[in-house]
Amino acid sequence: MERLVFTKMHGLGNDYLFIDARSGYPTENLAELSRQMSHRHLGAGADGIILILSSNISDFKMRIFNADGSEAETCGNGIRCFAKYVYEHGLTKKTEFTIETLAGPNRVKLHTKDGKVDRVRSNMGKPNFERSKIPMLGSPIDKPVLEEPIDVDGETVKITAVNIGNPHAVIFVPDATKAPVSQLGPKIENHPLFPQRTNVEFVSIVDKSNIVMRIWERGSGITMASGSGSCASALASMITNRTDKRVNVHLVYGILTIEWAEDGCVYQEGPAEEVYTGYWLQALP
Repeated sequence: MERLVFTKMHGLGNDYLFIDARSGYPTENLAELSRQMSHRHLGAGADGIILILSSNISDFKMRIFNADGSEAETCGNGIRCFAKYVYEHGLTKKTEFTIETLAGPNRVKLHTKDGKVDRVRSNMGKPNFERSKIPMLGSPIDKPVLEEPIDVDGETVKITAVNIGNPHAVIFVPDATKAPVSQLGPKIENHPLFPQRTNVEFVSIVDKSNIVMRIWERGSGITMASGSGSCASALASMITNRTDKRVNVHLVYGILTIEWAEDGCVYQEGPAEEVYTGYWLQALP
């Protein structure tokens, strides 16, 4: 029986199954493979799978498939886990390198201790706030979407939209830990205003340097953390003058630090953990 090797990793609870596919894809049906492997009861259980690939333009290339089989442009937590994997598994000796994603190149910088990666800082690129770049329908197409009221099944919700390689709709609430994530999240993800669907973040402000975030992730549902979602939440807080340009985003299992730097790029920094390596014994789709 063919055995597919995978490694489970997580960034603050946002978990993915990593597959070294530098020598070839395990199957042509990667969407179905992700659905099967990611299933919390019938599979290994994850928010998706991430493929480690060779790149012609960067040090490595990553492809990300959500738990529902859809392919994502980028993944902040996945980037950090990817960087830790390739370094600790001996695929590179560099502590600074670039990873190719559908959203563009992502440069990472590793902080190591005793030969292990304990933190990763990654450049998520320059954000877009224009409606057409989210993308989000409506007008004006070249202006930011700042706390714009939208109708969600008869309920009015104010959203601030950000694209940081993928689309995000941020909602400010009094207490993110009590937000109706599972109720509103899927409705906004699939709202007709978002032709490519959207991630949905619920954010409460602690002070100028700290926010609390909970997320409904496009294609995966409720996840414990999101790197790009943390970036989007911080950026939405910054452009609405709620916080400074460096923010700690408090998630279920820890903190990500987000900085909107002078070069216009957004940097995220946080931990990544390897959990276990296993064999997938079911027939490949």
